[in-house]
Amino acid sequence: MLPAVFAEDDLAQRFVAGIDEVLAPLHNVLDCLDAYFTPSLAPADFTRWLGGWVGAETEGPDTAGRADEAAGRDLTEAASTTPSTGPPQDTEATVALRAAVTAAVRLHRIRGTRQGLSEAVRLAFGLEPEITESGAAAWDARPLGPFPGESRPHLHVTVRLPVPDPAAEHRLERLVAAARPAHMPYTVHVTSAERTSDR
Repeated sequence: MLPAVFAEDDLAQRFVAGIDEVLAPLHNVLDCLDAYFTPSLAPADFTRWLGGWVGAETEGPDTAGRADEAAGRDLTEAASTTPSTGPPQDTEATVALRAAVTAAVRLHRIRGTRQGLSEAVRLAFGLEPEITESGAAAWDARPLGPFPGESRPHLHVTVRLPVPDPAAEHRLERLVAAARPAHMPYTVHVTSAERTSDR
């Protein structure tokens, strides 16, 4: 609101309107700044960028193994389906992106554990993995008992997909390499899910 002396001045009115047009979007962003850092509310492109901040796995299930092809493409352009959460225009890939960014900080706390690896694979592929490892724990009242587990460390992760492809195995390998314990040798396998017939 202008002082009374400028209220009737046409030049002053147009000058202030121009400034308001330039500054209004900035005020809107600042008013809603907390929403930009909430993955469930932020725009999809900003959520992807936020995923880079927190080290989230942001390659959705639809784009598995096609990172080069999708590098310049927003996840919102992926195949359109009706999501169960998030804004109404979200695709299934964007819902998965929001879930990955939301869980990233929690996953960093359990990184290198079986639970952390299982959760990371579940978020990336939408399926529970089968994990076998060499470690174990035991307790005995008598000393010098046998060591639990196996003498050679190993980790094997299997994911059963409806339609497996080589790109999914490559993606799983990158994911396991990042989320496994640093000292643990590993192998991965992507196989076809068993189909049950409805009779």
